[in-house]
Amino acid sequence: IQFLYFIELRFSLKLTPQTPKTQIFSLVMTSQIMKKKLEIISPPGRHWVGDGFHVHGMFGYGRGAVSRSPFLMMDYAQEEYFKPHDGRPRGVGTHPHKGFETVTIAYQGEVEHQDSNGGGGVIGPGDCQWMTAGRGIQHNEFHSKEYSKRGGNFEMMQLWVNLPKRFKEVAPKYQALTAGQNGTVVLPEDAGTVSLIAGELNGTKGPASTHTPMNVWNLYLNAGGVANLPQKEGWTTIVAVLGGNINVNGIDVNTHQLIHLSN
Repeated sequence: IQFLYFIELRFSLKLTPQTPKTQIFSLVMTSQIMKKKLEIISPPGRHWVGDGFHVHGMFGYGRGAVSRSPFLMMDYAQEEYFKPHDGRPRGVGTHPHKGFETVTIAYQGEVEHQDSNGGGGVIGPGDCQWMTAGRGIQHNEFHSKEYSKRGGNFEMMQLWVNLPKRFKEVAPKYQALTAGQNGTVVLPEDAGTVSLIAGELNGTKGPASTHTPMNVWNLYLNAGGVANLPQKEGWTTIVAVLGGNINVNGIDVNTHQLIHLSN
């Protein structure tokens, strides 16, 4: 699948919490021709990753994996309340990764990361940690100590991105990307805003350094808003709806569903 590694796109869609859950939004994804639905994925049952991440495994290495290249896996921890506690923070202890990248986006709560390469830090709402495992790294992920003490709602997304063959043995790297660093694009006609973690839209760029050209965006659409977002032909296109209901190129997609569009 080497020929796929340079033609990818992925972004999450998150709607503003004050908008009605029943409101329909519209998103038009085009290249020179209209992108078509390949599949809609509804969230499967949740499972625990360690004792801190209660996730829906939205996709993995199974059916359709080649068409989603280079995206290997997506876990979504939907909003969940954790009680305050003073013991060991909940999470996942030290474990290895090699040959790919993990992209973790926090929406509520805080995640604390440490790795064997000296990288680490705490991310909160709107922040992203982008870890390149490359030739090999060990790391752990926990709820931050401060968040653990105060408790509260927790919501996050983690995406695994395969590295191109020529980058499999690169040195490990950690990028802590705060919400304030993200590029911001205001959509026409009060449709909403786009927060860019990686990639480019209308001349505005996200801060992430990537080994593969891609867009990682959060979209915040206003009620009744219409967004026309042309995407390159040949790029893998996935939209995850974290709140609200939308229409993507004529296809209705509901809260916590994911739509995979044609290249």
